[in-house]
Amino acid sequence: MKKVLTYGTFDLLHYGHIELLRRAKELGDYLIVGLSTDEFNEVKGKKSVLDFNKRKQLLESIKYVDLVIPENNWDQKIDDVISHKIDIFVMGDDWINKFDFLKVYCEVKYLPRTDLISSSLLKSIIKK
Repeated sequence: MKKVLTYGTFDLLHYGHIELLRRAKELGDYLIVGLSTDEFNEVKGKKSVLDFNKRKQLLESIKYVDLVIPENNWDQKIDDVISHKIDIFVMGDDWINKFDFLKVYCEVKYLPRTDLISSSLLKSIIKK
């Protein structure tokens, strides 16, 4: 079984998120999503509209997602790749080269983002 791992905040779930998850799942048999905790989002200077448990529940309801794990810090990725026996690490291409250090443990792929949609865009529209 080929395992795939990705990470994100997945706030204000939208079509771009679903497309990223669909394409990630197509690369393997089992998709694990590392979901940023509310505490980690604070460290990153982010504030989610939905709390961790609600975002986790949404992700778990998506047919492409097999397991959701908490992302507590930047440094856990190597441990997650090893402990979950990950074959492919996937992120959006706005992170290109940032996770190449994982190539010693697994294949690393950067997928194109979906044009014209993002959580930041949705948040700006909501504020208006």
